[in-house]
Amino acid sequence: MFENLEVFRLSHALARHAGARQAVVAQNMANADTPDYAARDIAPFSAHLEATQGMRATRPGHLFGQSGPLAFEAHEERGAARDPNGNSVSLETEMLRAVDVQRQHGRALAIYRSGLTVLRTAISRS
Repeated sequence: MFENLEVFRLSHALARHAGARQAVVAQNMANADTPDYAARDIAPFSAHLEATQGMRATRPGHLFGQSGPLAFEAHEERGAARDPNGNSVSLETEMLRAVDVQRQHGRALAIYRSGLTVLRTAISRS
């Protein structure tokens, strides 16, 4: 029942995006010394949100069955400075991204908690 509420769907999608982005940041850091490795990142959550604000599939097969799981694709960063060995990972940039991901995950949890508080208040008043 609660997974059908938009606020919980939004917080779930935001948390999944943060998790996917954290995995990409960790992979970048792990490959910081790998020759010819290109740093990758995921599009911001706002881009995903704008893409999904239009028509939505409400049942399987609706809109050609496009109601599948959220997919966040990592893309190679263009124009990043490369080391002499061809690596484009900057540990400073990755640390900043990790902090951004932590904030995004905290924001998702805050939205979820706020939604639960509203539901509890509504239930206790009835």
